[in-house]
Amino acid sequence: MSVQIATRVDDDQAMLFRETTKRLGITPADALRMFISAFNDYRGFPYAVRVPREEAEPFTSEREATDYASRLALRMSDETR
Repeated sequence: MSVQIATRVDDDQAMLFRETTKRLGITPADALRMFISAFNDYRGFPYAVRVPREEAEPFTSEREATDYASRLALRMSDETR
């Protein structure tokens, strides 16, 4: 058994969605089914969902920037293991 899920989007978003799915060689319905499947597998969004920073704060020194980059690289390395 299957059910129909519907939502509303503005005209420009719908047109871009249809064009993009066509370029990918899939239908809009296929894309939505793929998203729902990934959403359910991940038990949430299959990509990061976050509130963007409104303003980036500059580092106070080159040392602070280097330390931040090192911590970030180590965290990313750990996540890929």
